[in-house]
Amino acid sequence: MHDIRLIRDAPDAFDAALARRGAAPSAAAIVALDKRRRELITEAQGAQARRNEASKAIGAAKASRDEAAAQALMAEVATLKQRLPELEAEEARLGTELDTVLAALPNLPYADVPDGADEDDNQLVHERGTRPDLGFAAREHDAIGPALGLDFETGAAIAGSRFTLVRGPAARLQRALGQFMLDRLTREYGYEEVAPPLLVRDEAVFGTGQLPKFAEDLFRTTDGRWLIPTAEVSLTNIVREQILSEEVLPLRFAALTPCFRSEAGAAGRDTRGYIRQHQFDKVEMVSIVAPEASEAEHERMTACAEGVLDALGLAYRRMKLCSGDMGFTAARTYDLEVWLPGQARYREISSCSTCTDFQARRMNARYRPEGEKLTRFVHTLNGSGLAVGRTLVAVLENYQQESGAVAVPEVLRPYLGGLTLLEPQA
Repeated sequence: MHDIRLIRDAPDAFDAALARRGAAPSAAAIVALDKRRRELITEAQGAQARRNEASKAIGAAKASRDEAAAQALMAEVATLKQRLPELEAEEARLGTELDTVLAALPNLPYADVPDGADEDDNQLVHERGTRPDLGFAAREHDAIGPALGLDFETGAAIAGSRFTLVRGPAARLQRALGQFMLDRLTREYGYEEVAPPLLVRDEAVFGTGQLPKFAEDLFRTTDGRWLIPTAEVSLTNIVREQILSEEVLPLRFAALTPCFRSEAGAAGRDTRGYIRQHQFDKVEMVSIVAPEASEAEHERMTACAEGVLDALGLAYRRMKLCSGDMGFTAARTYDLEVWLPGQARYREISSCSTCTDFQARRMNARYRPEGEKLTRFVHTLNGSGLAVGRTLVAVLENYQQESGAVAVPEVLRPYLGGLTLLEPQA
């Protein structure tokens, strides 16, 4: 959600920033709605004050036996009594209309975000790690995985397309990856482990920006709750409707959860394999910080995700997303893309975004700076640390052996009882 005062003060700059996101100009309509709403508030306040004044004058007129004045005042009070609810109702209607318009607008990009329409315009920040020299023709994960327990057919038979049954060695590897990621984030990077609800209310998904615009990409239960598309929703809403003391900031949360996405806008993309699923596991990071700390926190969070990739020995690159490729709530996003030998290209494995106060305004999440009476909105950040299924894909492809076995990265061996090699199953 946007600060209406900034739109009033700099409407042209607001529209210019929206244009970078591919959105139509909106400032004039917003300012007009806001102006009329504030006029109604002023009119209602004046009417209420006059009503109170006239009510007191009635008594004085009656005391002086001025019946004509008393009758005129009573008629005025009756008119004001009828007019006030009309003013209040119209002001409430315009307030709702204004909130609806503001809720549909994306966050504004930082100045350093490159302009562009899609992923072709994203900017390379750096590349890290060494791509493996396998010494044989690399196979894709959907060719390696079935012998290790990635059962695409049974998953589809049970639940439909984009669901996979994971069993045997692949299931053990997936569990090890999630535990390793969560352990690293909590033990080395200071995130607090959280086991959050997987079902949330409307206001939670509104707060993090999935509603109302992206409802079709979510799954909804019969009682009106939503399955989380990412633990970002639950973790960020921990501070919903709260006023925090400055001394508790920063707050850093991490969770390993299933995530659920209907992927309504992704028809035909990555229909093969384990890349794009309706249900998948992900380790999520969320930070709640004071505004002046959010720039450094964005770099820190992204470095934490990179540390997981470094430990796994996977080659990757960091991309700064262009204005047209960022998510709805982001002011800046770094994508980490891991090298997949089977596909011979980089694929997204983590996305780390700073959302400024955009989500905080939707959640009314504030803090009180030390020594100040007034509160400010916090800044929120979120990132994958990492997507577990995609990391499983990366390990299968980068650590594949010509025999069909997959070597276990050294950092995962303690989670697999010392196992060094995952052997194909009969």
